Amino acid sequence: MAALVLLFAAGCSSGGENSPTDGTPGSSKGAATPSATASSTAPSPSGPPAKGSVKVLSTLTEDLKSPWGVAALPGGDLLVSSRDEGTITRIDVESGKKTEIGSVPGVEPGGEGGLMGLALSPSFASDHQVYAYFTTASDNRIARLLYDEQKPPGQQLGAPDTVLRGIPKGVVHNGGRIAFGPDKMLYAGTGETGDTGLAQDKKSLGGKILRMTPDGQPAHGNPEPDSVVYSYGHRNVQGLAWDSEKRLWAAEFGQKTWDELNLIEPGKNYGWPEAEGKGGGSGFVDPVAQWKTEEASPSGIAYAQGSIWMAALQGERLWRIPLSGAEPSADPQAFLDEEYGRLRTVVAAGGNKLWLVTSETDGRGTPEPGDDKILQLEVR
Repeated sequence: MAALVLLFAAGCSSGGENSPTDGTPGSSKGAATPSATASSTAPSPSGPPAKGSVKVLSTLTEDLKSPWGVAALPGGDLLVSSRDEGTITRIDVESGKKTEIGSVPGVEPGGEGGLMGLALSPSFASDHQVYAYFTTASDNRIARLLYDEQKPPGQQLGAPDTVLRGIPKGVVHNGGRIAFGPDKMLYAGTGETGDTGLAQDKKSLGGKILRMTPDGQPAHGNPEPDSVVYSYGHRNVQGLAWDSEKRLWAAEFGQKTWDELNLIEPGKNYGWPEAEGKGGGSGFVDPVAQWKTEEASPSGIAYAQGSIWMAALQGERLWRIPLSGAEPSADPQAFLDEEYGRLRTVVAAGGNKLWLVTSETDGRGTPEPGDDKILQLEVR
């Protein structure tokens, strides 16, 4: 137990997944923070504007407990996981009504682990499968569950069918984000659990981005045909999103210096633990943008209106990174600075709309009445 406590404390003090706010002054609302750096590429005439905007249209729902993953159903309603309770709740996007559809057997929450990412099968209309990334007594794993809306609330999830097991688990750095890409393959961001050597070990599933078939098998075109490892050298990946040109972007927690936004290419080494932030040296891929850890600690990301939108936990703000091809077209810009607390997940909702999930009830925040919330945003 003493060892676990020490490891957990180390994760907190080193810019881990849920580092508490340390009182460092943030940027003024709507302005780019000077220490958030990106490539200085001139904005494309047809690309997003250098300066964007965010408007909170409404609070969809309140009183969520440790919300983490979000998956949008075909009709628009949202499925939301509770990391610590191991349940999945459906949110009606018209009324905000919450209906618990069931719990995921085998979830063992603790530290930064529990029931995390959610994704819908590419064939959800016919197979009704919901994928979940979660921590068990022995590992992190990905399973799919049948969602039967005809059954009574609380009993609508079938037994988990594990598609990938053996992802290392820890008190910290469990990764947890999953998403199906434009190629209909399943991607997962994992963490190195505080054991930094796992990130460079290609035989380990820790500290990686994984790519697999819906059945959990290595996908055709992976760097190694018998491995689900797609990229390596990661510390703790919790944000995955594709832009309009089908490029994969990932947000990653740094340790004490730099959090990162990376453009992911198969087989590439993103440097951890030998490199953190830009200038890592030969053989490592530099991040496209980086932030001081107190200004970010990024979790979920989404692509909308020509920009990557990044939810920040310790930074308590929403970052906008406008893109021109594979490079930022202007400096990152911060919104909602310390207005809603820690921000966990951001999801594209079509057009210029986003869903934004707060994270004040995860044990690291300071919950206020109504926390946690899902906000509807209008962005450009």
